[in-house]
Amino acid sequence: MSRISTDAKVSEMSRNLTQLDDAHIPPDLIGLTQVTPEQFERLCQEYRDLRLELTSTGELIVLPPAGLETSRRNAHLTCLLVTWARTDGRGVCFGSSTGFALPNNAVRLPNASWANREKWDHLTKQQKEGFAPFCPDFVAELRSPTYSLMQLCDKMLEYLANGASLGWLIDLLERQVYVHRPDQEMVILENPEVVHGDPVLPGFKLKMDELWGGDFL
Repeated sequence: MSRISTDAKVSEMSRNLTQLDDAHIPPDLIGLTQVTPEQFERLCQEYRDLRLELTSTGELIVLPPAGLETSRRNAHLTCLLVTWARTDGRGVCFGSSTGFALPNNAVRLPNASWANREKWDHLTKQQKEGFAPFCPDFVAELRSPTYSLMQLCDKMLEYLANGASLGWLIDLLERQVYVHRPDQEMVILENPEVVHGDPVLPGFKLKMDELWGGDFL
């Protein structure tokens, strides 16, 4: 698989995501293209109940709401990441509603992410209230029944192309973890017991049996 996602792939991914459940999308948002960053911010303000993304080519994506199981696992992953980050002290964690304005002009919402504190400390107070003007160093995406594997793989490649140092695509359906690193071949872990975040997240260990089975509070 190519390490860099082409605009054609991203555009195709956008159409697939936008058309997942048109019944729950306001008619004036379906198929909206050539959206500027300024227009996108206004749309996010107007449709606060929707999770919106923007592709590098200006196409609007309306993300479907997560199901209960996926959302619960997402919260568990974020909680573990925050707990580790407090001990590590080198960076800041973000949840699934955080928008990242990537260098390629896309705005993405990873399920969980972490960024070096230096990126956070360089932001103004006003910038901290808007989209993050950088790509996080670590991103995680959880695959639920709503998404195809190819759609999320392309999204992970986009993160890497824009500055991420580590990406985990966690396939909840097949119990696989796709580990992405810059300039390295993607590694597929089959039903792993533990996934390690070294060296980007030194000491962070994700016990997968809890995530697969949902055996947590």
